[in-house]
Amino acid sequence: MNLILLGAPGAGKGTQAETICAKLKIPAISTGNMIREALKSGTEMGLKAKSYMESGDLVPDEVVIGIVKDRLQQDDCKNGFVLDGFPRTIPQAEALDKMGVKIDKVIEIHVPDEKIVARMSGRRVCEDCGASYHLLYKKPKVEGKCSVCGGTLVQRTDDHPDTVNARLKEYHTKTEPLKAYYEKQGKLVVVEGQEEVADTSRLTLAAIEA
Repeated sequence: MNLILLGAPGAGKGTQAETICAKLKIPAISTGNMIREALKSGTEMGLKAKSYMESGDLVPDEVVIGIVKDRLQQDDCKNGFVLDGFPRTIPQAEALDKMGVKIDKVIEIHVPDEKIVARMSGRRVCEDCGASYHLLYKKPKVEGKCSVCGGTLVQRTDDHPDTVNARLKEYHTKTEPLKAYYEKQGKLVVVEGQEEVADTSRLTLAAIEA
């Protein structure tokens, strides 16, 4: 089964990709991992991506799409795959269609923005040992102190509410239109993200098997 996972930053999409892969025995393919693999193996598209990255530029669509095409032709994708983080835009989705890649279902993990902001802005990390906590869901024994090593807990820049809101805005502008694109094709299924990861996983697998 060939699947695409959609979801705003912080919606727990990566965890669901892992769950689907374990259940269906198919690979999860993320844009970041694909580019890293292409760079490591020195493919034509990987070298092109490297030249853009070294100059501090974004890797353009045609290069990313070329890397995706190369990856989907590998043997482990013969029985299906989960695309996580691609496509991000309508032009990328159109390019995927033009490549002749058949997509069976597009699963969106939907979590309201306010819940995502609360989830991500509540995260804290120990600056010494890297242990992670949450102000609501995984509190340390002593406020502001790591329960493992006693180090100071800090909020990563990526988890600051302003940063989270900026990423959400970009998602709604560039990626959310994909919902309508795939809905027209009759492939979109929306899964409401739950408080418990296991509950979201159960609903996601049910949506795939339906």
